[in-house]
Amino acid sequence: MAPIKVRYIVDDVDATIAFYTQHLDFIVKAHPAPGFAVLQRGDLNLLVNAKNGQGGAAQAMPDGRKPEPGGWNRIQIEVDDLGGFVETLRKAGLRFRNDIVTGFGGKQILLDDPAGNPIELFEPPSK
Repeated sequence: MAPIKVRYIVDDVDATIAFYTQHLDFIVKAHPAPGFAVLQRGDLNLLVNAKNGQGGAAQAMPDGRKPEPGGWNRIQIEVDDLGGFVETLRKAGLRFRNDIVTGFGGKQILLDDPAGNPIELFEPPSK
């Protein structure tokens, strides 16, 4: 089975690489150009493109709209101790969109990467 691939448009590829590798245990799988990199965590390949890059992912649509960072679609990273992990990331100065919320399916919080793309940090309910 092929790895899962998700593409994020970002403001700064180098800042994005630092964020994901330092805080979320991704590795750099490829960085063939200043405006593009592939980061990997398990079966997930996160393709990051600079919003003003030369590749096809950053090109304007026929109606003139351009891909931009942010939005609400997101990747989800499962963690064992959400509260402790969030505390560590807050101490590192990272930005969150909300506080931890608890529902039937577990606990979650939305962390923003340097470009404003959300990452859902998720702790499943105790068994």
